[in-house]
Amino acid sequence: MKQSTAITIATGVAAAALGGLFLYSRTSRPPVINRRVPEPAKPVDLARYLGTWFELARHENRFQKGLDAVTADYSLEPSGRIRIVNKGRRRQTGESVAAQGHAVVADEATGAKLKVSFFGPLYTGDYWILDRGEDYDWSIVGEPSGRYLWLLSRDAQPAAAVTQALLERVEALGYDRWALRITSQG
Repeated sequence: MKQSTAITIATGVAAAALGGLFLYSRTSRPPVINRRVPEPAKPVDLARYLGTWFELARHENRFQKGLDAVTADYSLEPSGRIRIVNKGRRRQTGESVAAQGHAVVADEATGAKLKVSFFGPLYTGDYWILDRGEDYDWSIVGEPSGRYLWLLSRDAQPAAAVTQALLERVEALGYDRWALRITSQG
């Protein structure tokens, strides 16, 4: 009888812990800013996409909270995977931070959909290149839930007209441009 009670209590505690973890993960995610995420607009030549990108703006998220001077470097590994190194600087302290991850192409037909992982093989996320410049000078990246969005540029401080055109393109894709946090690259 006591063993049965202990198992019931342990099961209840485990269920409560899992439920709490689930609720935390649900409440700590950013809100949806686009309920109808479009398919990527253009195919992507991975060789041209590789290299350094500067983040111009993003929909704020917990893993980048308070970061400025954000860059993303993409390189091809001998295995065919894409190595990702994201760097930034904490606004409050000036501390530099970096995160390394990997990506694989998830849609061979267009090359515009990747699966990324920064936390090992147990968690992968979607990375959709929703649109890009003809010369691969800018990129708008999102994912199918509509919770995350990044505006990237090869230039840390593009002309104001380029930034304005990107914000207008964000709206044309169905996102609220006012939900974006502008990234200081200073």
